[in-house]
Formats: sequence, structure tokens, C-alpha cells
Amino acid sequence: MKKEICQSCGMPMSNDDFGTNKDETKSKEYCHFCFKNGKFTDEGISMEEKIKKNIEIAKRMGMSEEKAKALAENTIPKLKRWKR
Repeated sequence: MKKEICQSCGMPMSNDDFGTNKDETKSKEYCHFCFKNGKFTDEGISMEEKIKKNIEIAKRMGMSEEKAKALAENTIPKLKRWKR
């Protein structure tokens, strides 16, 4: 079974991780860190800023900067929110 990932940040999601739509239903596309009440929590952020933010979060979680950078740069541009 394929695990859902947030289409804004790439975080793997399970039941408690889903964000909320405007009507308070669960969003199947975005996590609760990125999407609440039908809006992005970081509205206006650029893809480049999102990549930097994700690298910093991954480093705080113990990932090396090199691995975090590779993961963010290879994942974020392919997600629905950032595809151009």
C-alpha cells in the first residue's frame, strides 16, 4: 500500500497528519503543518524558501545537511503545490 505524502512538504502522512479543508473535512493532499481550514499555513512562501525550511527541519530531526538537501531538492519540486 502506497503511503500518502503531503503535496506541499513531502511528509509521509497517516490519519492524524492530514490537514483540514475549509469545511473541516480532512485534506488527503496536505498535512496539518502545511494546510489548515483550507489555507496554506505558509501562504506566499516560494518553493526555494520551502526547500530551505525543510532542510532546517530535517537537520533538527538528526538528518545530515547533505542528505536533507538532496531529499528536499529532489522531492519538493515534484509535489502538486510546486509543479509549474
